Amino acid sequence: MRELITRTFVVLWATAMIAMAFANDAGTVKAKTLDSRKAESSIPRSALDASGPATLANVADPNPLLANWEGRYGGVPPFDRVQIALFKPALEEAMTEQLIETDRIAKNPDPPTFANTIAAAESTGRTLDRVTTIYGVWAGTMSGPEFQIVQREMAPKLAAFNDKITQNEAFFKRIEAVYNSPAKLKLTPEQQRLTWLYYTNFVRSGARLNAEAKARLSQINQKLAGLYTRFSQNVLAEEDGQFVLLKSEADLAGLPQSVRDAAAAAAVTKKQPAGTWVISNTRSSVDPFLTYSDRRDLREQAWRMFVNRGDNGDEHDNNSTITEILQLRAERAKLLGFPTHAHWRLENSMAKTPERAMELMEAVWKPAVARVHEEVADMQALADKEGAKIKIEPWDYRYYAEKVRKAKFDLDQNEVKPYLQLEKLREGIFWVAGELFNFNFTPATNVPVAHPDIRVWEVTDKTTKKHIGLWYFDPYARAGKRSGAWMNAYRSQERVNGEVTTIVSNNANFVKGKPGEPLLISWDDASTMFHEFGHALHGLNSNVTYPSLSGTAVARDYVEFPSQLMEHWLSTPEVLNRFALHYQTGKPIPQTLVDRIKKSATFNQGFITVEYLAAALVDMKLHLAGDKKIDPDKFEKDTLAELGMPHEIVMRHRTPQFMHVFSSDGYSAGYYSYLWADVITADAFGAFVEAGRIPVA
Repeated sequence: MRELITRTFVVLWATAMIAMAFANDAGTVKAKTLDSRKAESSIPRSALDASGPATLANVADPNPLLANWEGRYGGVPPFDRVQIALFKPALEEAMTEQLIETDRIAKNPDPPTFANTIAAAESTGRTLDRVTTIYGVWAGTMSGPEFQIVQREMAPKLAAFNDKITQNEAFFKRIEAVYNSPAKLKLTPEQQRLTWLYYTNFVRSGARLNAEAKARLSQINQKLAGLYTRFSQNVLAEEDGQFVLLKSEADLAGLPQSVRDAAAAAAVTKKQPAGTWVISNTRSSVDPFLTYSDRRDLREQAWRMFVNRGDNGDEHDNNSTITEILQLRAERAKLLGFPTHAHWRLENSMAKTPERAMELMEAVWKPAVARVHEEVADMQALADKEGAKIKIEPWDYRYYAEKVRKAKFDLDQNEVKPYLQLEKLREGIFWVAGELFNFNFTPATNVPVAHPDIRVWEVTDKTTKKHIGLWYFDPYARAGKRSGAWMNAYRSQERVNGEVTTIVSNNANFVKGKPGEPLLISWDDASTMFHEFGHALHGLNSNVTYPSLSGTAVARDYVEFPSQLMEHWLSTPEVLNRFALHYQTGKPIPQTLVDRIKKSATFNQGFITVEYLAAALVDMKLHLAGDKKIDPDKFEKDTLAELGMPHEIVMRHRTPQFMHVFSSDGYSAGYYSYLWADVITADAFGAFVEAGRIPVA
């Protein structure tokens, strides 16, 4: 704890919407639904045409989504054969198949053993895994109106299916018998862990409840699945449908060329008149605008658009949905024997209890708020000196923070950006993976992709040339793609029935600039890129027998550790000298500029820490409130007032758009995890430095 408090303002934060997909929720281990999952291709075979409507009349038979994956690398997802109409029949057939497989294990007349129960269960649901992988990719990155109809219909059905697995009494009795058997002590540590995981997840999912309670639990889960889908689709609708239109050069005042180019490209995408520019309703578009625009009126307009997603009192308003989610979660927790949803979620985490997580957050909160007041004072003084005659408001924070950075450290982010080319930084993360893990990345051609922007690389061992896995990179924003950045796994590493290698992806929302020109990104975006690649490396380094233990299938408050650790390599001299190259001259970033970056490393940490912690604290308090009926807007406002939230900052994710928490159970009562993992990261990075593995200039 002392270590954390001394580092209060160096809390690292990435804009990642890391896979809610990777929540090790208390659902069944192998019964996976969307919420419990998870260049250069020369001319990519894309499934762009699959985003439109399709009918069963023109669907191939047999359904390609049900087939084993074919081709090199142990087979790859058939993204080029996807049609929207394929999803529902594929999901239904795959669920039926897994129920039959599970029932076969449950009715096995032989005494339960690890081999005929736990290991056998690991081989069930393979078809459903393949279908839900592709279904999940469409949900996160290709979600058009036709797909969303399917998603709304299938979400409750997938939840009901999960409950049929966990509520299969005969199946659970066999799992319980293996768990309680003295023979368990003769199993390998990995087998014991897997047995514990099955038993614990089934119990946490209500396997011990009576018939009446099980029926109610299933009703709750089905209702929640529908609400999560509604919440996500509402946020996506406002991100896709709302934007700020800039109509003249005067509207562009202060914007650097890279932001202007991105806004011009967005206007084309949004089919706006020639000679206009668009600021989209996503963080990757709004944050740079708030940082550089001299037009205070337009900054306020963009800020209000962004922070009010899901909170506009219209058909996409999420407040009543949140109220219902919270009540159902509270009821479910009590059915399962826990005082609150937060207690249920944290029982199998590193923190163990909400109280421990709250203790950590509260230890950081007050010092961070005090730092914000200092930052605001610096900004207000600068604004007064300029004769702005304003009081600093939330839409001013990034703008004046950048001015203060320049004044205090002679550092302008625009001075750094020319050295941060997206493709060079991609080469940089490959190089780090090679140095740390002996990985080599080679473009994989002729691999089907879901969209032409996506590229694929094969990962091999540099020494042995052994195939490790595939890495898919989907870097750009587009309609139907959720905002943020995240990692996903298309296939888990395992060796139950022979060696199976992993397939992972990194997804981002960079805004394209001018065609043919290098895309330049901010230092924060570069940190996010390293962060998300840390999750991918977690998956690529998996070395287990059983898929349920593969990759990022770990405690929620541990899973951010590898990603946050990876962020540290961005600022090392080796990475900067090799890959932070000026996009015009090719020269490495000057040491004098690096020194200024390091000198300003803790700048604005009050803002970064408070906007994150405010969201984490509200998340936890919402889920400690029990079955009390909550008005989300009022609860958020009252809670922040009690905490002493500075007026000049809003939560990083306001409640009506808090996808981490309300699009699945994923990070619910778990957004504290980034801070928890940062404590571990500090120790781990210190160990690397002490061992001489990371030079410190």
